[in-house]
Amino acid sequence: MGFFNDLSKKTTEATNKITREAKLRVKMAENKNNINEIYKLIGKKVYESHVRKEKIDVEEDCKKIDKLSKEIEDARVELLTLNNKKMCTKCYAEIDKEAKFCPKCGEEQTAEKTVLEKAEETLEKTEVSKEKQNEKEIVQEELEEKNKKEE
Repeated sequence: MGFFNDLSKKTTEATNKITREAKLRVKMAENKNNINEIYKLIGKKVYESHVRKEKIDVEEDCKKIDKLSKEIEDARVELLTLNNKKMCTKCYAEIDKEAKFCPKCGEEQTAEKTVLEKAEETLEKTEVSKEKQNEKEIVQEELEEKNKKEE
């Protein structure tokens, strides 16, 4: 029975992965279509403002595009993670996560930073008030300790 349970579990995992990938791809396509519709709307507004000799504000439309673009990027990153892939740092080709060099452009791939390393970098760059400086130092020390434990 153990064999069939393992087979069933693996089949379920594969099906869930395929389903998740399909949903992400559909969401990306929908967002791309929505962005194109907003582009058309902006173009129409610009032309109409030219004809009427009025000023227009497309800031809200641009914010919508930014939001949809972020969702597309998040979905793309999730797809890469699901497939154990990453993007080349130079040509942005989809490559194996463990690749040392990009098979398309030959660029050497640098090791990805951990979430903790990124947080530590961000914290170092962040300016804080004198009252909060002590708290910042405490958080930096905690991050350094966690990074050391991960290594």
